[in-house]
Amino acid sequence: MRISFPSRGNKVVFPNVEKETVKQAAREEEWAAWLRLAIKGDAQAYNRFLTAVTPHLRAMARRRCDQYGAPPSEAEDVVQEVLLAIHLKRGTWDPARPLGPWLTTIVRNKLVDSLRRRGRHGSVPIDDVSDFLEAADETHEAADRLDTETVLARLKDPQRDIVRSISIEGEGIRETAARLKMTEGAVRVALHRALKSLAAFYRSD
Repeated sequence: MRISFPSRGNKVVFPNVEKETVKQAAREEEWAAWLRLAIKGDAQAYNRFLTAVTPHLRAMARRRCDQYGAPPSEAEDVVQEVLLAIHLKRGTWDPARPLGPWLTTIVRNKLVDSLRRRGRHGSVPIDDVSDFLEAADETHEAADRLDTETVLARLKDPQRDIVRSISIEGEGIRETAARLKMTEGAVRVALHRALKSLAAFYRSD
């Protein structure tokens, strides 16, 4: 039996793939609308954004771990670091631009950073990380550090030390745990609480 697909000109169209692409684009536009409102101070919109985007980030991190040859267990740490980056750097997203590429870049960069910290390289195409290499210095500009320090001042230890270690010093959960003489599990719990505190701070602003 011969199966045929609809085409547009010389381009074959796969209905299911196209439908999923449209659905994802619609979801990302909804997330972008919430984040735009959140940047303007809408706490409920920020909560909706975080609730909706976290499962997507987790799935993306797992796919990237598989793509780069990293263990699946690394995905959850990447998700936590990505959420932290969103909390601290959400003002770097241009509301006039699509949200999806911004999120994808953060996930990819955090995973590549994690691989480097652990002395692994995986099968990462150079084109896929070239923008990360070029932008490495930009993530530590003085102004960005100042904004981060302002947020950190609102956290208590050990949350403050953990967030500073990961967001400013570029350490991972394993390295942070070793330096602070904590278990990795304790660092993850403290980081999770710090993320909740940061979200609460934004809701109160």
